[in-house]
Amino acid sequence: MKLTTQKRLAARVMKVGTSRVWIDPEFEDEVSLAITKDDIRRLVDEGAIQAKAKTGVSRGRARHKMRQKRKGLRKGLGKKKGKHTSKLSSKDRWMMKIRPMRKELKRLRDEGKITRRVYRDLYLKAKGNAFRNTAHLRTYIAERRLGVS
Repeated sequence: MKLTTQKRLAARVMKVGTSRVWIDPEFEDEVSLAITKDDIRRLVDEGAIQAKAKTGVSRGRARHKMRQKRKGLRKGLGKKKGKHTSKLSSKDRWMMKIRPMRKELKRLRDEGKITRRVYRDLYLKAKGNAFRNTAHLRTYIAERRLGVS
């Protein structure tokens, strides 16, 4: 049985779209006889015609993506936009490089493996970006025999 007119009227009465109008299959005969808005209003009050809930956009996929990102995934080259410093600033990169070097220099000085003068010289060299990392620093010390024998 065709109930398009009743659906359209019900949509107007309930102020929703026609796709959100639900007609109870048990009351189809009664609904088919309804031809005025008043008839439709009565059926809405009885519960024969109801408005379906709005369908929203699911957050499930977004939540999954966030869980992955917290694990450190989805951060490859294909996801990077902007300058090469967009993910890690040049200052942060510098701090990650210089702090271990200074820690290593302090350790060597405190253990007496290098003199205070050598420590100061290497400290300033490190500050001037002369070494790539702590391994490079150790190699430099070994090659030049700067350690106390």
